[in-house]
Amino acid sequence: MSNDAAKPVVVFAALQIANEQRSAYGLRYNDFTRYRKHCANRTHRLRSTLKMTHGKGRDFKKLPQITTENIKDLHLQLLLLESERAWAYSQDLTTQSMQPSNSVHASTLRHSATGRFRRAIHWAAQLLSHAQALHASHRLSSEHLLQVYVYTLILNGRLLRSKDDFEEALAQLGVARGVLDVLADKASTSRAQALYVLFGDEIGPEIRYCAHEMGRQRAYDVDVIVKEVTKLSREGLVPGCDELLKDLHKEGGAVEGRKRLAELNWESQPVPVRNPELVDVLLKVQEAEARLDGEKKEKSSKKGVAAYDAILSALSDAEEVARKLVEAQQLTGSSMSGAIAGQVGRDIQFVHAYIVYQLLSRRIQRDLLLVSALLSTSRAGQTAPKKAGQKTEQVDGRLYPAVVKLFDTVLQSLDQMRTLSIVDDSPDLASSVEARISYTKARRCLFLARCYAPAKKYPEALTLIQHANIHVRETLSSLSLSASDPINTSKPTYFPLDPADLKDLELGLSADSHAFKRAWFAYNGGTLKVVDGQKFEKPLFFNIALNYVELDMDRLAMRAGKEVEQPKIEAAPVVAPQPVKQVVAPKAKVEVRSETPEPAAPARSGLSSLLGGCGNFKFTVTVSQHLKR
Repeated sequence: MSNDAAKPVVVFAALQIANEQRSAYGLRYNDFTRYRKHCANRTHRLRSTLKMTHGKGRDFKKLPQITTENIKDLHLQLLLLESERAWAYSQDLTTQSMQPSNSVHASTLRHSATGRFRRAIHWAAQLLSHAQALHASHRLSSEHLLQVYVYTLILNGRLLRSKDDFEEALAQLGVARGVLDVLADKASTSRAQALYVLFGDEIGPEIRYCAHEMGRQRAYDVDVIVKEVTKLSREGLVPGCDELLKDLHKEGGAVEGRKRLAELNWESQPVPVRNPELVDVLLKVQEAEARLDGEKKEKSSKKGVAAYDAILSALSDAEEVARKLVEAQQLTGSSMSGAIAGQVGRDIQFVHAYIVYQLLSRRIQRDLLLVSALLSTSRAGQTAPKKAGQKTEQVDGRLYPAVVKLFDTVLQSLDQMRTLSIVDDSPDLASSVEARISYTKARRCLFLARCYAPAKKYPEALTLIQHANIHVRETLSSLSLSASDPINTSKPTYFPLDPADLKDLELGLSADSHAFKRAWFAYNGGTLKVVDGQKFEKPLFFNIALNYVELDMDRLAMRAGKEVEQPKIEAAPVVAPQPVKQVVAPKAKVEVRSETPEPAAPARSGLSSLLGGCGNFKFTVTVSQHLKR
């Protein structure tokens, strides 16, 4: 015993290694060819590292024998990857046999796939024997030994199912599922729990299929079938299983200090987290939330705003992981059975929508905190301006545009939140989100109107105030549709909205409207006419439009409310008519000039052509009349 205690403990989590290799190298998208090539390369590197090659050239080198004394975790990993390689090759051949182009060689491919599957079970059996020997020498934990048992049982059950031996396959898979359920209940970390749940979900439809083929009643109830099979076959397939589970409970007490993921709830229902990758990123989110809660005292300062960077970064990483899992499930869902594909698809899509909701809520909370920080530091948070007789403090011209920009981002987050499926399925939550959209639009119009006031654009400011009043009425209407406000009762409350806030906003809108009207009346009497000394400014793109469109400037000025000066027409001076003396001119020789010849007309026949046309006749009449005068 002293020699065994002096030897190093072997740490070998078979299911964790298999899941990591499968997820990273192709099996997330059912690419068995890529995974098989990866396993081949990995085993070659492991053999080179362990110096277990047969040599080079014609010299054959016998492999060193693996014993309990010299075995390492890399030896166990080599056996696992050899089994994974053979199993991936068998699945690849099975997929090829179902293609129409390989219908002639389908039986040969299936036979080869069965041979590779048996080879995978051979490697798994060697792995199990070494793991049992290490556990007997107290060098391998009970949890890791049970993982090797589960891995071997799953391979055996799948081979038996492919050979239509459903009774034995149900026993193997049912015992594996039972052990996985116990491991999940006693898992020391949330990641390990999610790992066991993931493998249990994979073999669940296979158990249901075997029970259905055997003609069992209630074949859809997998949990009941697993309990029945476990009582009958667990001790025969997993010798000493009860003692291993007791040791597992003792080993779990030594690792109680490890971090566990807090339970996630949505409307009093737990959020299913069934993937180890999601557990890792959600643990980071949980840590960031704890740090944020500790810095709530700085909520009105820049330090409090900067505290949101960590949690937003963690939620962004979680959203990316969940989105990739959703995409992978959509691609591989057709290869799974209908019930389990639907369940897994709904779970991962629900988790993705939940993470997106949390990301948007934290982003809204950060933006609203930044708005309050800006208004508090500049003393511009008062909704009602001062009276006309008092001097108002000069506000930085960059303040109100910055606040409007922040409200734009809040509206963008709220609009995206409204489209989420989990929000659409809850009528009360949907009404609350719509109410906050209208409330944010009202506040945005208010601060945008304050941007127009310094530029003396009072009509635009008053128009925005009217729009803000409409949005306030929409907010009251949306809040009246639900009996309760889920956002106010949620934790954390990222966007509190009370009736007092609406009353303050209404008072601010009325006060600003009255102040803008008074300022407009003092500026130019409340008209749109141009005051003296102020030039008319052309609107944007006026000259460009004038190149293509002819405008009636007088009519345009009249429609704009400006006075158009009519051009004065001066009357010509009246001159008295003078008598005209009649002077008799001496008769002179009249010079007759021919008229400009007209274009030649086409030749015509008849009397007019013989007389040469009527042109000479007109000329003769004109000359004779002139001579008579």
